[in-house]
Amino acid sequence: MLEVREDQAKRIPGGTPIAKYPYRLAPSDMQELSNQLSELLDKGFIRPSYSPWGAPVLFVKKKNGSFQMCIDYRQIKKLTIKNRYPLPRIDDLFDQLQRAQYFSKIDLRSVYYQLRVQDEDIRIHGDAFQINKSVTPPIFN
Repeated sequence: MLEVREDQAKRIPGGTPIAKYPYRLAPSDMQELSNQLSELLDKGFIRPSYSPWGAPVLFVKKKNGSFQMCIDYRQIKKLTIKNRYPLPRIDDLFDQLQRAQYFSKIDLRSVYYQLRVQDEDIRIHGDAFQINKSVTPPIFN
C-alpha cells in the first residue's frame, strides 16, 4: 500500500487565475471523455468545481489504440513556483543498484492519484480542467 502524500502548490504572488477555453473534441472523443470522467468521478478522484482556474482537456492515442486523457497545464504552470528539490541523477541510481540481488516492479498507473491536494488549495488550485462549461479539479485521495 502506498502512502498518500499531501501536496501544496505555490502560485507566484499576484498571478491572475488562468482559465483556457476547452479544446474542440469530436463526438467520439466527447463520448470517451464522458466515460473517463465518469470513472474518475465514481472513484472519487475528481469532483465538480467552480474554480476560476481551468485548463483544457485533450486525448493522446496510446500504442494499444486506447486514449489517454491529458490536461494542458502549460499556461497555469507558468504561474507556479517551481520546486527546487533536485531529482537524483539516473546514473547515480543505477550505480546504487549495481550490487543488488533482488529486483521487483510495480504498476504505477494509479500512483498519480496518490498525491492529495490540500483542502485549502482545492478552491484556488490551478489544477482544475475545463470541459464544455464546467470546471473539474482532481481530488487525490
